[in-house]
Amino acid sequence: MTGILIAEDEDRISSFIEKGLKSAGFATTIVRTGPDALDFASTGDFDLLVLDLGLPGFDGHEVTRRLRAAGLKLPVIILTARASTDDVLASLEGGANDYMPKPFRFDELLARIRLRIAESATALPSLLSVPGLELDLLSRRARVGGQLVDLSAREFALAEEFLRHPDQVLSREQLLSRVWGYDFDPGSNVVDVYVGYLRQKVGAARIETVRGMGYRLR
Repeated sequence: MTGILIAEDEDRISSFIEKGLKSAGFATTIVRTGPDALDFASTGDFDLLVLDLGLPGFDGHEVTRRLRAAGLKLPVIILTARASTDDVLASLEGGANDYMPKPFRFDELLARIRLRIAESATALPSLLSVPGLELDLLSRRARVGGQLVDLSAREFALAEEFLRHPDQVLSREQLLSRVWGYDFDPGSNVVDVYVGYLRQKVGAARIETVRGMGYRLR
C-alpha cells in the first residue's frame, strides 16, 4: 500500500488531508514537527511527503534541505500559507517537487500526489525477485519457481514488503503499518494470519519467524 507522510502541525488540516487520502486508498502517518518529519521521511517507509513550511523545531525548508543532503529522493509536496514568490522559489530550489498554497482543493492535491508518485515510480524497478520467487509490480503477477500463483491484493502487498527487504527482519508493527496502513493493535493477529496465507502459496520455509522480533524473507 502506498504510504504518505503528512507533516502538518494544524490538526484540522492534517485530519482533513488524512481522511481524503485514506478514502483514496493511501496509508497515512501524521507528524507535527520538523525533526519528526525528517526522522520519519528518512526511514524509507513512505512514497511521498506532504510538508508544511511552518513546523515547530525547524521549518519545511530545512527538512527538505536535509533530506536532499542525505541523498534521499522522496517526493515532497510543500503545502503552506506562505505564497510569496521567494518562498516558492526557495522550496523548489531546496529540492521540493511541487508547491501548493493554502487554502487548497483536496482533489488538486490528490492529483498532484498521484502525479509525483507516478513520476517517482518510473525510476524504480518494476520486477522484484529472489531465487524462486518473483513479483511483477506492473502486471501484479507473482511467480514461484516460474509458475504463476494467485495472490490477493493484501497478500501481494505483504510479499512486496518482504521482497523489498530480503534477509531483513520486519516486525509485526512495521508490516501492519506498511501493508494495512494503521497503527499496531497488540490484540490483532492479522499479520500472522496473512503470513500464514502467504507461506501456503510461496513456501513455508521461505518466510522465517524470528522469535520476539517478527518475520524475515530468507
